[in-house]
Parts: sequence; C-alpha cells; structure tokens
Amino acid sequence: MNLKETIEKTELETSIAGSGKNAIGTESKKMPVILLGCVIYAFGMNLFLTPLHLYSGGMMGFAQVIRTLWMNASLPTYHLDISGIIYLLMNIPAMILCFRQIAKRFFIKTVYAVSAITILLTIIPIPKEPIMDDRLANCMMAGLICGLGIGIILRMGASDGGMTLVSLLMMHKRKDSSVGRISLFANIILYGICLFLFDIPTVLYSLIYAAISSFATDRVHTQNVNCQLLIITKLPDTAPMQAEIMGRFYRGMTEFAAKGSFTGEDEKIFITYVNKYEVNRIKAIVKAHDPNAFVVETDHVSIDGNFERKLF
Repeated sequence: MNLKETIEKTELETSIAGSGKNAIGTESKKMPVILLGCVIYAFGMNLFLTPLHLYSGGMMGFAQVIRTLWMNASLPTYHLDISGIIYLLMNIPAMILCFRQIAKRFFIKTVYAVSAITILLTIIPIPKEPIMDDRLANCMMAGLICGLGIGIILRMGASDGGMTLVSLLMMHKRKDSSVGRISLFANIILYGICLFLFDIPTVLYSLIYAAISSFATDRVHTQNVNCQLLIITKLPDTAPMQAEIMGRFYRGMTEFAAKGSFTGEDEKIFITYVNKYEVNRIKAIVKAHDPNAFVVETDHVSIDGNFERKLF
C-alpha cells in the first residue's frame, strides 16, 4: 500500500469514527466545559459590567440597548434582566441563516451555549452597586472574565452566538481575520449608535471593555493561532507517521532529505502548518512513531494562500 492509499484509508477511518459513537462521546464531554464558559461569561457580565450601566459588544450590546429602552418606556420586565431573552430572540434568525453553512455538531453546541447564556443572565442576580469602587477596574475585570468565557466556548467548538457566529463564517472568506478583530469592528458601529443615546463616558468605558474582551477571546481561542511545525526524524520509514498526520488532520506536509552534521546519519525534515489547537495532538502522533524526533513549533505565523482555517 503506497502513501496515498494509506492516507485515504486513514481519512476514511477518521470519517467513520467522527460520525459514530466515539464522536458522540467526545462531543458530550465538551458540554460541561461549554457550560463552564457560559457561567464565566454570565458572571462577568452580571457582576461587573451590568452594574456599571455599560454595554457589551455585538448582538448582546444591541440586546442591552433594547433592554434599556424597554425599561425607560416603563414596559413590564417582571423583575428580570431581559437582555438574555432579547439576545436569544435576536440569535434565532442568525442561527437559521447559518444552519446550512456550518457543521451540525457546531450548530447544536451553539444552540446549547446560547440557551445556557440566556438562562444564566436571567437568573444570576445583578448587584445594585459595582463590586469595586474604581469604574475602570470593574470594566477591565469584566472584559477579561467575559473574554475568557467566550474563548472557552469557542475552543470547545461552539459559539456564544451573535457576532461571534457571524465572525466565524466571515473568517472562511478572509483568512487574515479573527473573531476578536471582526467583533471589535462591529462594536465600533454599535457604539457609534450609542453616542446618540448615552453620554460619552459610557461609550468610552464600553469600548475599553470590548477591546479587552476581544483580546482575551483571541488569547484563549487557539484555533485562531497559526503555527509552523518542523519535524526532524531518523525513521527509515516515515510513511505511517505521514499518513496519520495528513489523514487525520487533512494537512499537507513538505518533506526534505537531510543529513546530521555530527553523526552523518540520514534524516528527514517535514514542515507543516496547523492551528494551535492541533499542535499537541500532532506532537503526540510524532512521539508515538519516533520518541527521539525533534519537533520545533513557531506560533503566530502569517500564512497567505490555500490554507484551511479549521475553526469549528
């Protein structure tokens, strides 16, 4: 069996495993972690941001603005923070629009995450006064906590909905984009509208929150980080290792023949480009085939061309 046939066999086995009981088991293990991300996000929002009367970004920001206008009009809220409910209603058209364009597992986990966020934002009590006296400190803490929560949700192959969902779809067309940067651009539009409704300090502090939250999201969302892996091995037969990497991750590899300067032994060097989320799994495959192999990792590389961004 040649290398191409071995890769095709590995791809088939991966596809079958990904659609069977193993995939269900793997995805079910991610649900508690997604819920943890939702809890972190909701706590950051209700405990730190909302008491400041500031506004989050994206659809959640629009939901909060609508909530404020609803309350100013003296419409009933039944003593609940209805921003989460409004957020859910706004996400329904977006999810319907994206249903045919995203993986079904990603869609199911996104519905789960959005529903959890809605419930948590509704039931977690909001303090009447900010937790800390310093408004800037509360704003920065809210950005870090909420960004961490969103990053965890994304890392588990889900989305918190709203602009994050739209951003993930746009990133397939613009390879130099990121969830944080696209969300920040959308926030500029949102806060431009807020300038007509609220005072300037409210908008400025909200922008600070959005920038910090976007930064924290990008730090945790490792699928968004491109890496170069340099694999140096003395294996006489590297075909099984190549087949497993290319067959399981659908990543190409470039091979070079080399020779050790000190030992004079023949070596092979492989270069591949992956995202940060895939690095440790590929390293494990390399070590399983050759415990003595060298693996050199370079993070945050800029890639232009036919490189697939696997975001969900």
